Amino acid sequence: MPIVVNLDVMLARRKMSLSALAAAVDITLANLSVLKSGKAKAVRFSTLEAICKVLDCQPGDLLEYVPDGNPSLRSPM
Repeated sequence: MPIVVNLDVMLARRKMSLSALAAAVDITLANLSVLKSGKAKAVRFSTLEAICKVLDCQPGDLLEYVPDGNPSLRSPM
């Protein structure tokens, strides 16, 4: 998939667990895990906004476009 989700990177930077983020954003841990794994087909702007607010980041810090899924073209985080 050409969109890479860097949620695990931001969680590590903020020293926050996935379950703590799920509670803060009021989303199920299962749904957040689907997003984190990159298996989500869509994400609501309201969910993205809530995650960015809690993690104090921009959407581009969480989502990255990688042409043809080529990991060698990923920008350094």
